[in-house]
Amino acid sequence: MDAYDEGSNGRQAPDAPPDGPAPARRDTAGAPDAPSAPVLGAPDIPDAPEVSTAPDLPNAPDASNVPDGLAEGGPTVPSTPAGLGGFIEGDPPAPTGIAALSPGYQIAAALALAVVAVTACVHLGMVFLHLAPSNTVTKQHGTAIEEWIYPEFEQNWKLFAPNPLQQNIAVQVRAQVRTPDGTSRETGWYDLSALDGAAIDGNLLPSHTDQNELRRSWDFYVSSHDGENRPSGMRGDLSERYLRRVVVLRLDRLQAGGKDAVVESVQVRSRTTNVMPPEWSQEQVSDKPMLRELPWWPVPEGDRQQETAEASAR
Repeated sequence: MDAYDEGSNGRQAPDAPPDGPAPARRDTAGAPDAPSAPVLGAPDIPDAPEVSTAPDLPNAPDASNVPDGLAEGGPTVPSTPAGLGGFIEGDPPAPTGIAALSPGYQIAAALALAVVAVTACVHLGMVFLHLAPSNTVTKQHGTAIEEWIYPEFEQNWKLFAPNPLQQNIAVQVRAQVRTPDGTSRETGWYDLSALDGAAIDGNLLPSHTDQNELRRSWDFYVSSHDGENRPSGMRGDLSERYLRRVVVLRLDRLQAGGKDAVVESVQVRSRTTNVMPPEWSQEQVSDKPMLRELPWWPVPEGDRQQETAEASAR
């Protein structure tokens, strides 16, 4: 009797499942094994769906239409633009302005900026004190303030004054000249203001000199002299020389006394007339002109040389 027969008390074969039918034997001719019996007690598990590990990708573009640098394996980092000095790669930008200068030039530039800033502050302070009402500072340092302001930075409020100018002021001059034959004579009065007015009348681009030179020189003289033509400040002599130089040059352009005549002395006067009020106004003003004559001024040799130089330039 076989020791492995069913029902014997002997040991079962190691490959046999417990309490189950014996496995089918493989045929020596190579027949496939018979399907195995299902395991008792185990639930039927359906087959798992097929999972794709790669997402669906669109068809790859034609390599002929791909830009250079992308067909070989993805996008590339663009090169550094010109002028950025390698900033994209992480290098610091190149210094500009004063920081780009050498230490010596940086010090010079800083000093120049400091001088400009201090000068601007001083100028603003002087203009403020000049326009401000009278105070302790202007009383103690009035001369220094005037020397800084006049004549280049003069400030006035005549345009916005409550009572603007209502007079026409004409500046006139006559001269004592020496003619080429050695005789001296006195010329008539030249109305320089009328000549300036004729030069700018109808002119779309009038000369700044024709508009302001004579008027400003007369205002400068009047503001620095009293009614008796005595200087009232340190700028009296300067205003007199300035007005004299202006009228002498004008007489030379007009060839006062004839060609080649030499101006030896001049006399200036102003003729002031009131502007007539409108017809609807009840204001009454005088229509009589007021004259103010200055003394005769001898013309120094320096002014004559200036005359000759300008005449040669023309």
